[in-house]
Amino acid sequence: METIYDIQQLLKNYGTILYTGNRLADIHLMESDIQELYQYQFISKEDYMKAIVILKHEAARLDKKKGAGETWKK
Repeated sequence: METIYDIQQLLKNYGTILYTGNRLADIHLMESDIQELYQYQFISKEDYMKAIVILKHEAARLDKKKGAGETWKK
């Protein structure tokens, strides 16, 4: 597992398809769903850890991008 797409495919295997129109909100929902899958032992610790790192990295990237965009607009 290396990308957000990989996480989406994993979640899809469990019947979860997320699209709210807000990328950051989607990432937070994916994180919550991944945590539940791990809590109920549907996914391995390794997959859980990889997914969380990917999601946190993407959320941070979007936050940084959003912050830079706001500075530019001023």
